[in-house]
Formats: sequence, C-alpha cells, structure tokens
Amino acid sequence: MVRKNQIKVGFLGFGEVASTLSNGLLARGVEVSTCLEGRSQRSVELAKSTGVNLFDSLTELVESSNILLSVVIPSEAVSVAEKVGGDFDGVYVDLNNVSPGTVKEAFSHITNGKTVDGAIMGGIKNGLGTPIIASGEFAEDFAELNQYGMNIEVIGTEPGQASGLKMLRSAYTKGVSALLFETLYPAYKMGVDEVLLRYLSQTEGPHFKEASISRLKSSALHAQRRAQEMSEVHQFLSQYEDPVITPATEEFFHNLLDKIGQIPEKPADYRKIFDKIDKKDDQKARLSKGRNK
Repeated sequence: MVRKNQIKVGFLGFGEVASTLSNGLLARGVEVSTCLEGRSQRSVELAKSTGVNLFDSLTELVESSNILLSVVIPSEAVSVAEKVGGDFDGVYVDLNNVSPGTVKEAFSHITNGKTVDGAIMGGIKNGLGTPIIASGEFAEDFAELNQYGMNIEVIGTEPGQASGLKMLRSAYTKGVSALLFETLYPAYKMGVDEVLLRYLSQTEGPHFKEASISRLKSSALHAQRRAQEMSEVHQFLSQYEDPVITPATEEFFHNLLDKIGQIPEKPADYRKIFDKIDKKDDQKARLSKGRNK
C-alpha cells in the first residue's frame, strides 16, 4: 500500500480524462506527471497548461511514479503497456475503454507491477467525483486515491470485471447515441428537430433534450475513439451472444467519422454536425452523378 505522503501519479496519455483528473489531484497536493514522448501537439499543450510535471521520456515517467494511469485511445492500450513493461513495480491502472481480453493482454506486459482493471462510469466533466470502478487483486491500492477526492469503487478481485461492466455500459450509451443521430437527422432535414425533441421529452423526461444534444456533440468530437470502443465492445459481447446492434453502432461511428472528419472541438450547435453530414452527402451525390454520365 502506498503511503499518503508518497503518492506520485503518472498519466500515460494526456487528453480530457488526464487533464481533468490532474487538475483535481494537483489541487489536493498530489504530485502528478506525464510524458511528452510521442504525444500529439494538442496533448502537449494541454499538459503544459495543466501544470503537471513534464518528462521527455517514458522511462523518466515510470521511474518517478508509483501509480500509473493508462488513459490512451483503445488501439494504444496494449502497446503503451508493452513500452512500460517490467520496469515498473508500482500500481498500474488500465482506465481505457477496452475489453477484458485487451486489459489482460496489456497486463501480460506489466510483469513486475500491481495491475488494476479500472473503468470510468460517467462523464469526466464531474472531475474527481466521476464514478470509477476497479477490480483485481490490487484494486484497493488504487482506491487509496479516494483520500484525495476520487470516487473509486472496488467491485471485485478479478481483472476483467470492471472493464466488462464498462463494455456493457458502452454498448447501451453508444447505441443510444447512434439512434439519436438516425432519429434527429431526418427531423433536422424536415425542419422539425426541435418539435421532435420536445415531444420525446414528454415521455423521456425533462432533461432528455439537454442530454441528447450533449450526446450528439460528444459523439461528433470523439467519433474515432467511439468507433474503436465499439470494436472492443463487439469483441467482448461476441463471447456471450451474437450481437446485432453493437456491430451496427460500430459501423455508424466509422461512417460518422468519414462524413465529418476529426473535429478540433465540440461544436456549439448540434446542427453544425448535421450541416457537415449534408455537405459530405451532397459531395458524394455529385461524384456519383458525374460517374454515371
């Protein structure tokens, strides 16, 4: 167990999750660090603005941390663990949106560390109060961060339990997001999207409109990440059933990314997303018409 005055948290990857949690931990006196090696310009700028300790190499970060939190895109979860490898003997927490199988593959590279399967179970906008579940033999060691304001619940002793629950939650939430797009886009084209939201709110609750618009914006901003997440969800669910909705949701996010591309920030108005889809569809229609002449 890590002593309170010795906790040094290192973030592998530095996006919205790492930035938000870092701000909270720094405010409570925790020493927080990250590595700039291989990071995008956006991640570098975000890390510098947050005020965490910056290391040029992964080796330096590993040596200076006794808790490492992996918060990278799903496709990097295993490769970043492989880079850390056996050089780390502290608490290694995988917080990525990946399947239990991917988590266990990542952990196979952390040969000397105390591995913890973790999952963020809500919007990170809630900061340190965001619910996080954890499982594995050393999950209680990770939960020591609760004394600094984090909201970590240990749900079991087996790796895969936390990430499995995350997969099930993602199957639902991302599926709903895809359905919202397919429902509201035609309404937008018809000029009745606000009316539809109003009537849906009568059955779905007073916060439905606000939550739905937030889902649309977030899905557009993170389309690439969501597509990768749904690939992991599909892989996980296929162990138990023959999923139908999940692979369709995965395809939806790939198509959304193709239509709007990677956008730098969350749009202020959800209609701007639909405008981008319109332009892409019009472009495809013109190309198709040109080929058929």
